[in-house]
Amino acid sequence: MRIVGGVWWSGLALAAVVAVAAMFAGRQAGEPLAAGEPKAKSPAALPPLKVEKGAPLLLDALPDAKPAKTPEEGPVADNIACYCCHRNFEEEPMVRVHAKANVGCVKCHGESVAHRNDEDNTTPPDVIYPAQRIEKACQECHESHDAPAKKVIACWQQKCPAKTHVEELLCTDCHGDHRLKIRTVRWDKHTRKLIADTAAFRMSIDGGKRPVSPAKKKAE
Repeated sequence: MRIVGGVWWSGLALAAVVAVAAMFAGRQAGEPLAAGEPKAKSPAALPPLKVEKGAPLLLDALPDAKPAKTPEEGPVADNIACYCCHRNFEEEPMVRVHAKANVGCVKCHGESVAHRNDEDNTTPPDVIYPAQRIEKACQECHESHDAPAKKVIACWQQKCPAKTHVEELLCTDCHGDHRLKIRTVRWDKHTRKLIADTAAFRMSIDGGKRPVSPAKKKAE
C-alpha cells in the first residue's frame, strides 16, 4: 500500500490510474489507440460532393443570362453620348445599320459638343441637313443604289404616298425612320439659327417663369 495525494492506494489500483493517465497523455500527443480500446465516435461524415456536368461554374454565365454581344452582332460605333437624350434612336434601323459598320452619329452630325452640353436644347448639332442636302450627303459613302425599281416604287407608295413626283423623294423617305415625331425646338437647317422654341416655359426653380425666347416671340 502507498499514500498518493493523501489517499491510500493498493499497488494494482495505482498501476491502473497511472496507465489511464499515460494513455490520455499519449492521445494528446497523437499516439495510436491501444489494442482493444474503443474508438471515439466521430461526427457524421458529409456526403461526397457531386458536380453535374451541365452545372455552371462560378465564373460561367448563368443559364438565363444573355450572351455578350460580339462585334458581328451588336453595334461597333459608340453613340452613348447621343443616346443620353436621343434614346429613341438607339433601336432606329438606320442608326443600327450604320453603327454596325462603325459609322456613328458624329460621322454625319459632327462632334456637336455644344449641342450635347446644352441642357436647354437650343444649340443645334454641328451639322444638320435640309432636304436639298440629304441625297448628296448619302452619296458621299453610298455611291450607288442597287434596289430594284419595283421595290423602290412599292416603298414609295407605302411610306410617302403624298409625294407625287420623283424629284420630291429623299433617301430617308424609305431608309430608316430618322426623324423626330414630336419637336419642341426647331432650327433653320440652312443657317442653324433657332426659329421656334415651344418649350420656353419649361419648369425651373423659379416656378417656370422663364422668359419666352426671342425666336419664339418672333414666331408668334
